[in-house]
Amino acid sequence: MFETVLAMDLVTVLAFLGAGIVLNLTPGADVLFAMASGMAGGWRSGVAAAIGISLGSIAHVGLAVVGVSALIVALPHGYDILRWCGAAYLLVLAWQSWNARPDGQTNGRARLWPALKRGFLTNILNPKVALFIMALLPQFTDPAIGPVWQQMLALGLIFTTTGLIITSAYGALAGLFGATLRARMGLMNKFSAIVFGGLAARLAFE
Repeated sequence: MFETVLAMDLVTVLAFLGAGIVLNLTPGADVLFAMASGMAGGWRSGVAAAIGISLGSIAHVGLAVVGVSALIVALPHGYDILRWCGAAYLLVLAWQSWNARPDGQTNGRARLWPALKRGFLTNILNPKVALFIMALLPQFTDPAIGPVWQQMLALGLIFTTTGLIITSAYGALAGLFGATLRARMGLMNKFSAIVFGGLAARLAFE
């Protein structure tokens, strides 16, 4: 695999890197989720959510490499089932945030694992991520230089790494600048609930 990666065209890799950075800088569902987590639980929760999202992306890359994502999408109603599961999970998060007690917040460390787990589940249950990865990665591969799956895996890891850095920055900044607002945790919980609900609607109806 190392030989295949070294054989990849540097210009192509740099073009992919640039495209990935631009895409990750554009606020989307993952960025909004990390920011909502950061505002609700502090900058550490924002970063933890970003890590969970990146783990979900790695899983999607792995599934795309072995062809499982294509199989799921090709199955009758497979895409819709996964999409509705993701929307339902986001609605659960919205309900929990809306009804959370303002004085029942745990400390930052205790919130890290839930934030990471939620980030992972939100990403892995989003079929649009699978479709995006399957559509993007093959465009930058060349069968002449080695196995396509190895190139897709390498590119997927590059994309996930840049995504982790950028999404973590969004989540951390949201947590830092939201520190003053978190004194009114009731307001922040309601705001997070609205974001999660909006993401659920976006996933369900787009």
